[in-house]
Amino acid sequence: MTKSKTKTWESKKEFKEEAYLYADKIKVKIKQISIRPMTRKWASCSNSGYLSFNLELLGMDKSLGEYVILHELLHFFVPNHNKLWRSLMEAHMPDHEERKERLNKK
Repeated sequence: MTKSKTKTWESKKEFKEEAYLYADKIKVKIKQISIRPMTRKWASCSNSGYLSFNLELLGMDKSLGEYVILHELLHFFVPNHNKLWRSLMEAHMPDHEERKERLNKK
């Protein structure tokens, strides 16, 4: 969404702002975003509008953070990774598979 000169996130604030931009674009209501250390996953979300993102994302390429943001936001519409969820990812981020592969190498 944003076109920044830096490849990594400058702050938690910048990352959260990007998440809110994506949420507005796809019409998702977010109550709260937290960025914290997570040992087993990149992010999680709750049905009540809470999102948590792994602190490690801040040191990664922004395109990977954008992938994780969109990935989690789409779970507000589709709770699993079925065909509908995959088609929504494709519609909003055509290069999502490439981003996913890069993230999985981290």
